[in-house]
Amino acid sequence: MNKITKGILVATLMVGGALTACKQENVFHVKGNIDSAAGDTLFLEHRALAGTELLDSVILKKEGAFSFDQPAPKNPEFYQLRINNQVVTFAVDSMETLQVTADASDFYRTFTVSGSPVNDQLREVDALVQLTASEIHGLENKHKSALIDDMTFLSQLDSVLNDYKEKISRLVLGNPGSAAAYYAVFQKINNYLIFDPYNKQDYAMFGAVATSWNRYYPDTERTRHLYEFTMNALKTRRRQEQQEKLLQRAPMENGTGLPDIVLQEVNGSKVALSSLKGKVVLLDFVVYNANFSPKHNMELNRIYQQYKSKGLEIYQISFDSDEHFWKISASNLPWITVREPESVNARLLSMYNVREIPTAFILNREGDVISRVEDYNRLADELMKVF
Repeated sequence: MNKITKGILVATLMVGGALTACKQENVFHVKGNIDSAAGDTLFLEHRALAGTELLDSVILKKEGAFSFDQPAPKNPEFYQLRINNQVVTFAVDSMETLQVTADASDFYRTFTVSGSPVNDQLREVDALVQLTASEIHGLENKHKSALIDDMTFLSQLDSVLNDYKEKISRLVLGNPGSAAAYYAVFQKINNYLIFDPYNKQDYAMFGAVATSWNRYYPDTERTRHLYEFTMNALKTRRRQEQQEKLLQRAPMENGTGLPDIVLQEVNGSKVALSSLKGKVVLLDFVVYNANFSPKHNMELNRIYQQYKSKGLEIYQISFDSDEHFWKISASNLPWITVREPESVNARLLSMYNVREIPTAFILNREGDVISRVEDYNRLADELMKVF
């Protein structure tokens, strides 16, 4: 073989080797040991936007060693390892090797990823979500057992949620372009987003993550989804604020001088209390997630059926913190049901001097408040006077 041929061969081998090396490096590796899992199948799955997809699997031997290789994602992505019904989530930033260990007898609690700060943060988020969910569950049990009243329950519930948001906000704003930040803003309790993108304060978290991801990972599927989700929430909130301003330009004129109320129904539309002029209105301040609520609404329904043909309308305001629970509870009620998103922190309670829930006001056809009702045993008699 002459020198030229040898040179071409060597060059070809070097280039081919370099290409092979690059191709091999453009993957991420997940390997480690799972104890107490001999004979079990370990699955590697991708938590994609459209759902979970299976990538690979292996039957574990006695020593529990495993290794998975997959194409590296273009942006931080989420994956999970699954054994039977046990699942652990982890993040992959790019081309890297993740060394994991766990015991299948308690897969989630024993799962660790060595030397991966972003996965440490994911575990921190999970721990805070679980703690918050546990505290909420404890408050609900106290409330159902009548150990705390409605206002105390709502106040403590808001305190628990605000404490969670304060801690998670520091994590998100510390590195909004990370997988942990993305993971954190989409966490749910009782199938309800803890950070509400339609809330002005909470929106800042989504905005920070969307802006950062759009800068560092443009034109990727997850970035586009996040950005569109965030921008749609912003547009919806601004549209609602504009509608509210238009409605509030014509404040209700009544003898009390109390402000108009403009809140959102279950279907998303805003309803102003002042729009009900010409009807006798029962303005009802309630909490659906309370012991009194089922009986309370049954009695209201009896009264409503009796007087609606004569011009009675009920404008019922929920102060529930859990929007999902409110929507389920209010969806089948025959009167106007709206929700105050600020719950017990709402200025509306002090403006109407509401000292306890439930409390009602009766407004005549001109919109004047003519009666305040805290003892609902008097409600039927007060309405009878009006009609």
